[in-house]
Amino acid sequence: MIEPRPIVLEYRGIRLEPLTEEHLPGIAKAASDGELWKLWFTAVPTPDGVRKWFEFAMEGLKAGHMLPWAVRELASGEIVGSTRYHDIIAPVDRVEIGYTFYAQSRQRSSVNTTCKLMLMMHAFDTLGCKVVGWRTDNFNFRSQRAIEALGAKKDGVIRHSQARKDGTVRDTVMYSVLASEWPDVKRHLELRLARNASRE
Repeated sequence: MIEPRPIVLEYRGIRLEPLTEEHLPGIAKAASDGELWKLWFTAVPTPDGVRKWFEFAMEGLKAGHMLPWAVRELASGEIVGSTRYHDIIAPVDRVEIGYTFYAQSRQRSSVNTTCKLMLMMHAFDTLGCKVVGWRTDNFNFRSQRAIEALGAKKDGVIRHSQARKDGTVRDTVMYSVLASEWPDVKRHLELRLARNASRE
């Protein structure tokens, strides 16, 4: 049975640091880069909502079903986003990756691929997960494309499954990577990052 615990992960110039109160100014700044909270199909905190967002993450950590990180870009030293494991189901060795956002200036860069590769390496290679999952809003087409580009398979759509922040109800698109698929997915992502690095 997996036992996810706070840990620092670092790879290719990106560090995932266990989320603490000291990260909140950086989180607020990252969310403000592009005013990401205005996207109605995401759950990015507003500048004055970062404290409540943090407390929710800490409640999930304490309850054992969330493991949140701040994303630091080592070259600049800046916090450029956040991500976490959630819906951790230890008895079946499953975690999901989500609650992810990056400053708009870091989107369409290698940051997301690097973070996802780190999180999957930790989940599969260290924790021994049997499956890693993702879920996203049916209208978050960019997120769906990004998840599919990782090599995840679409499991299906849960209709009328969750309230959005504006009170409407979303359909949720579910994805996953199985442990048996992980070697090929890992090779694909490492090659993708190597190609991106050669262009820089």
